[in-house]
Amino acid sequence: MVSVGMVSLLLALPVAAADLKLGYVDAVRLFQDAPQAAQAEVMLREEFSGREKALLAQQKKKADLEERLRRDGMVMSEREQKKIDSELLGISRDMRRDQEEFREDLNRRRNEEIAKVQDFIKQVIDKIGREEGFDLIFFEGIAYANAELEITSKVLARLETLAKNRAEKLKK
Repeated sequence: MVSVGMVSLLLALPVAAADLKLGYVDAVRLFQDAPQAAQAEVMLREEFSGREKALLAQQKKKADLEERLRRDGMVMSEREQKKIDSELLGISRDMRRDQEEFREDLNRRRNEEIAKVQDFIKQVIDKIGREEGFDLIFFEGIAYANAELEITSKVLARLETLAKNRAEKLKK
């Protein structure tokens, strides 16, 4: 949302300020379509895939033990049933702890990567603003803007070019 101070400032500008070159960027669209955001998501999936597989293996082991207990419980000795119940309890406890740690670590890393992408996007917007002579570019918190002021496509095009250039450099 545009702050009250910013609105007051814009309303207080003299009529001569009609020459201002304004633009805005649709932050939601930018984060959905920016190749850097997609790259960060892929990197996070790769980084956390091992832990995710381990969690799935725990779930499978628990399900297998529950199935065995359900299927063979009537013919098992009481001692064997207690052993499986104890093992299930331990697996459940470990799973809850591991899942919580996984979620916390993933959220922390996702927030770090989002912050990096946001900083990069802001640098690109700043560069476009300077190169093209904008006086003001709104990025986050826009309630309404004339579509003629939108420069999201320009920013996305620049981000895509930068991503392609980076990919080409990595190939060399």
